[in-house]
Amino acid sequence: MPPTPVTPKKMPFEKYQPFVPLVLTDRTWPNVTIDKAPLWCSVDLRDGNQALIDPMDPTRKMRMFKELVDMGFKEIEIGFPSASQPDFDFLRQLIEEDLIPDDVWIQVLVQCRAELIERTYEGLIGAPRAIVHFYNSTNPLQREVVFNLDQAGIKEVAIAGAKMCKAAEVALPDRADGSRTEIRYEYSPESFTLTEPDYAVEVCEAVMDVIDPTADDPIILNLPATVECYSPNVYGDVIEWFGRTIRDRDSVIVSLHPHNDRGCAVAAAEFGVMAGADRVEGTLFGNGERTGNVDVVNLAMNLFMNGVDPELDITDIDKLRRVAEYCNRLPVSPRHPYVGDLVYTAFSGSHQDAIKKGLDALDRKRDPQTGEYDMFGVPYLPIDPKHVGRSYEAVIRVNSQSGKGGVAYVMKTEHGFDLPRRLQIEFSKTIQHITEDSGTEINPGVMWDQFQSEYLPGEPSFVLRSHELITNSQDDTGTTTIQAQVDVDGAATSIRGEGEGPVEAFVAALLAAFGDRVDGHFDVLDYAEHAIGQGADTMAVAYLETVANDGQVRWGVGKSPNITTASLRAVLAAFERHMP
Repeated sequence: MPPTPVTPKKMPFEKYQPFVPLVLTDRTWPNVTIDKAPLWCSVDLRDGNQALIDPMDPTRKMRMFKELVDMGFKEIEIGFPSASQPDFDFLRQLIEEDLIPDDVWIQVLVQCRAELIERTYEGLIGAPRAIVHFYNSTNPLQREVVFNLDQAGIKEVAIAGAKMCKAAEVALPDRADGSRTEIRYEYSPESFTLTEPDYAVEVCEAVMDVIDPTADDPIILNLPATVECYSPNVYGDVIEWFGRTIRDRDSVIVSLHPHNDRGCAVAAAEFGVMAGADRVEGTLFGNGERTGNVDVVNLAMNLFMNGVDPELDITDIDKLRRVAEYCNRLPVSPRHPYVGDLVYTAFSGSHQDAIKKGLDALDRKRDPQTGEYDMFGVPYLPIDPKHVGRSYEAVIRVNSQSGKGGVAYVMKTEHGFDLPRRLQIEFSKTIQHITEDSGTEINPGVMWDQFQSEYLPGEPSFVLRSHELITNSQDDTGTTTIQAQVDVDGAATSIRGEGEGPVEAFVAALLAAFGDRVDGHFDVLDYAEHAIGQGADTMAVAYLETVANDGQVRWGVGKSPNITTASLRAVLAAFERHMP
């Protein structure tokens, strides 16, 4: 009997409702194509660090900072120095040891509270330049539950914070060389996506009245999706509306700070940039509170694969992952876009075959002088793995779902053996039996061991010791005579045969001496050869497809620095595989 039909247990969905703060009927963002990278700001050292089970120690913080600088980030939020002594100490280390490059702005986060703002500016003494990022929560739930303030009260908190920051900037002492610390400002209406849009604009414009931004010295208005609460298309509408509505738009840098609670942070950020945002705050590989911040690497690589300069150096993505994993003490998923261990890997047989053919076609398009191609295009690979420092070696891996394409690719790339198509089919069946029995993938080393056992055994029954060829050039037949010394089960035997070429002559010699072992019939159906290596280390490989009296087709493989010897060894290998 079939299983009893299952009715899923009802979930309390009626406790929730969709949140759509506005509908922009004349939206234009869906028709926009992103053709330039936004301004990038890393918050790994603040938002990312505060979300860690074990926050970064000073060594890890410095390692992360230097990696972000090397990647090309020009704005780096280094912490919350007024709320954390380790963050304050790290800020002072960067300043006192002169570790901030001339083109990099450090960014510090602070709440709109007098003692915290004072402490923040104390930490900034001597800094060459800095972005002071002040914020307060503006959404209805926090107004009611956390602060017990109405809209006017919350707006006054933001205004007071802006005034205190400006006053602290004036009081900041000159640097040792007599210059002033250059200060820029960023304001965040925290939980922007849960705040009434018109009220968010009201608060932001009140802050602008205090900061007095200009086109040459704009304010950053950061619009956090502190909790991702609606779909990316709604986010796009809200960001476009905000950009249209905020006054003095040329004096404002609209910044996005998406979180990933719904798993849509990357899409939301892209829609937000299409909707007119200028800047994105995020982290490497999406570390951050709860489900994480938006993954800046993912965003940058999406631009890259669309032919847009990401303006970040991601040419060694595995190095970035190692740094992130070391600093965060959290692993990056093997399926994580662009960087995971398995993202350039195919197990499916049809995918493997398409990838192998695509890579072969790409090789044919390369310029013989430079080795470069014009445009990348390989089925199932969104980018050339080499562009992010990955190799093709792990692109195809073999399990029970794999076919001949995967087996052939691994044999060629790992060992140099370019198997003929029908040999691919024959050998892939052997490999599939192994993977089905084990239930796991098979690595290249095990595959090579199996190939050698099947086609290049270490102790074969037939061993070619030497041979001599004589070609009759006196007539038109071109007959070749071979005299060969063969060990058969350890016993030396001399055999002789004639034919049109060395292979046919050797087959005749084998049949004359040992034909009874294959019921008197052994014929060659197909032959292929190629070289492995270059120069003095070149090795010839020969493949023979053969059939015996029982109608069974068997392949033989031989290798040797000499192509004739390789061919004769392939004949012997095939002959032995036909024997009972």
